[in-house]
Formats: sequence, C-alpha cells, structure tokens
Amino acid sequence: MDSHRLLFIVRELLHGIGVTLEVTLFAALLALILSFVLAFLRLARWRAVRFIASAWIEFFRGTSALVQLFYLFFILPLLGVNISPLLTAVIGLGVNFSAFGAEIVRSALVNVSRDQYDAARALDFSTVAAFRRIIFPQSLPLMLPPLGNLLIELLKSTSLVSLITLSDLTFAGSTLITSIGQQTLIWSMVLLCYFLLTWPLSRLVRHYENRHAHYLSAGSPQ
Repeated sequence: MDSHRLLFIVRELLHGIGVTLEVTLFAALLALILSFVLAFLRLARWRAVRFIASAWIEFFRGTSALVQLFYLFFILPLLGVNISPLLTAVIGLGVNFSAFGAEIVRSALVNVSRDQYDAARALDFSTVAAFRRIIFPQSLPLMLPPLGNLLIELLKSTSLVSLITLSDLTFAGSTLITSIGQQTLIWSMVLLCYFLLTWPLSRLVRHYENRHAHYLSAGSPQ
C-alpha cells in the first residue's frame, strides 16, 4: 500500500475518532445528569414519583439502544420533530445509559450507613449540605467503578450511531472498506483505535477509585 493511501485511511479514521469522542462526551454528560435526577426520584418520599422514575428506568433498560436510536431518527421526523444525527446520538445514548447509571447512583447512596444520615440531621445540616459534605463523598468510591465501566460501554456503543448516518469511527471504517477495500487492515485499525480510546479510561477510573478509597481509609477511625 502506498503512503498516500495509508495517509488517507489514517485521516479518515482520525475524523471518525473525533466524532466518536464528541458523542461519548456529550452523551456521558447527559447520562450522568439524568442518572442523579432519576436516582433522587427513585428515593423520593412520594410513591407516585418513585413509580414514574422506576417505570422510566425499566423501559429504557429493557429496550434496545439501537431501536431507541432508530425511533428518534426515523419516527420523530414523521411526527414533525427533526433533529440532527449528532443530537439524536447524544439523546439516544444519554437517555439509555442514564437508566443504568441511575441504579448505580441509587445503590451507592442507599449503601451509605444510615448513621451518616442521622448524624447530618443531628448537626442540623440542610439536605444539600448533608449530601455535599457527608453522603456524596462516602458514596463516590462505590459509584466510580461501575460508572467507569458504564462509560467504557458507552464509548463502545457509539458504534451504533454509524447506522443513523453519523460519521463516527465505525462509519469511517466501513466507508473506507467500500471505497478502497483492505478490509482486514482497516477493521484491525478500527479495533486498535477503540482499544486505545478505552484503555486510558479504565486506568483513570482505577486511579480515582484508589484515591478515594485511600482518603476514606485515612479518615476512618482506627
């Protein structure tokens, strides 16, 4: 293979990586925000609120992310709602993964000792102050590993957006194969690109997990 063709392949894959990272970033932010909102609603005092949040979570956990993307991309325009492929990808993946993230956040919050909640009330902390200074720091180490794994799954799931015409890494690979062939080489490069994108994330999550675990260990009574 000549250098010009190889340079063309690399340039197209780099463009695809940029789109993949853009979708991952914005979908992850949306998923994280919705995860906390849904987790708080699941822990609300009112049964009707808990029921609505639970129904939302179970629906999006129980249906295919690909079908959800197809619905947003193909069905909403029939109803007069037109959104770009990028926004479709962000909303579709963000909402889908928030349903899984909500259960992670909720589980971490309820696993904080009940004594900590009682101590916050005894010290007359407001709800926000108690969450920020007592509950969240203790629940964060419980959230980080599964949320990190969820982020890695989200990044890999961005390959689905190639089916709604978004030129991500997978779309770039399939387009290159259609135009110039070299199927083995290009798919091997795509696989390597996904690994290089996910590996630093797993290392980063492990670093913060160890950091917070050390902090809590140092602050606990001997």
